[in-house]
Amino acid sequence: MKQDKEGSTKAPTRHPIEFNHPDFLDSKKIDDEMRRVFEVCHGCRRCFNLCDSFPKLFDLIDNSKNEDLESVDSGKFSSVVDSCTLCDMCFMSKCPYVPPHEFNIDFPHLMLRYRMYQKKTNQLPHTTIQLARIDRNAKIGVIFSTIINWLTNIKNKFFRILLQLLTGIDKRVVLPKYNNETFEDYSKKNLEQINLVAPAFGRKAVIYSTCFVNFNKKQTGVAALKVLKKNGVNVEHCYPECCGMPYLEQGDLKKVVEQAKKISKDLLQWVDKGYEVITLTASCGLMLKFEWPLIIPDDLNIKRLSKHTKDIDEYIVDISQKEGLVTGIQEIDGGVTVHHACHARAQNMGNKARDMLRLIPNIKLDLVEKCSGHGGTFGVMKKTHDIAIKFGKLTASMVAKKNNKYMVSDCPLAGKHLQQLKHSTDIINDEAIHPIEILAKAYRLV
Repeated sequence: MKQDKEGSTKAPTRHPIEFNHPDFLDSKKIDDEMRRVFEVCHGCRRCFNLCDSFPKLFDLIDNSKNEDLESVDSGKFSSVVDSCTLCDMCFMSKCPYVPPHEFNIDFPHLMLRYRMYQKKTNQLPHTTIQLARIDRNAKIGVIFSTIINWLTNIKNKFFRILLQLLTGIDKRVVLPKYNNETFEDYSKKNLEQINLVAPAFGRKAVIYSTCFVNFNKKQTGVAALKVLKKNGVNVEHCYPECCGMPYLEQGDLKKVVEQAKKISKDLLQWVDKGYEVITLTASCGLMLKFEWPLIIPDDLNIKRLSKHTKDIDEYIVDISQKEGLVTGIQEIDGGVTVHHACHARAQNMGNKARDMLRLIPNIKLDLVEKCSGHGGTFGVMKKTHDIAIKFGKLTASMVAKKNNKYMVSDCPLAGKHLQQLKHSTDIINDEAIHPIEILAKAYRLV
């Protein structure tokens, strides 16, 4: 039987990233592949409004001498790559030419390949490389949280101007605050009792809190811990280190492999005891479930971990469908707008944040399914912050028009960026809310 290709109802196939192949970082081979893919994109243009990479590419072509790709100098391709946030949405939701189509287009992983070449040839900014060292930076941030949070506050205009001059971090960006203690430390002293009569009693889950929750947004972890224990789940916590998404963004796949092997070793010890791994940030869930297996495709431990990993929203919905949630969920005081973050969409699990919040009685729920424009360090650096604003403004406007009391997102940086755009520079609430925090509120646990 002939294999389905274009127009197939089957899911796209994503090939492993062969970054150890001798041709992977060959400049001529990279340029040839860039031109092959860009020629397909030029003929299609379906992604013209998805992000800034595609308009930049099409402008390069349209403004070239002969208005074709052949007339574009390869040295200009870096502007296309620098505008990519690796959100995966062109592959997941737009491109009709992804595998198994014979054109075999994977635009985000081609951008990643070029970024690896940029790293090899020392073309990446020093600041973003240093920002990727999350655990080192965050441990310092937690110890000196009071002074660092004060210094980096957007209202501290003098220091923010100085920070911009020294590092290139845009002075207009509301930067994440640091916890005064890690979620790991909180979880060790938490005495919350498990609900022994809950329908789901007997389940076991280990929270991989992710770097952001562990160091910057403890309350998301607190909410998850309380909701899980309320529903009878035996909860443990494990945070060996950052999942490596910041290293992925900087083209450092060797470091990603190092993180994956280290973290998977620790997490699989819990899996072997019958625990499911629960992630609290969309990007980290994507790494454990999909990116790690594509980067280390022959590692059976990585594959096994991916099958035992769930997003917190996904896990709560699974409980509701199989055993049922414990009673006591009450109405909340205001509607909720759910921002469906790109890295949550890329997990191919549906909109679990919305599905979970539908369990709250009489809730007014609205959905915004559009990119925030943030993209990690992309939304932080002065060089790219205006582009992040450009693509986030429409999304923020859609959120504002829903006129709900709460806006939630599984991506804390996307949520923070949208909150800032929604309120301009008059910050009312600069912290993004995770959907699990709304459910905890409905349970009257926070």
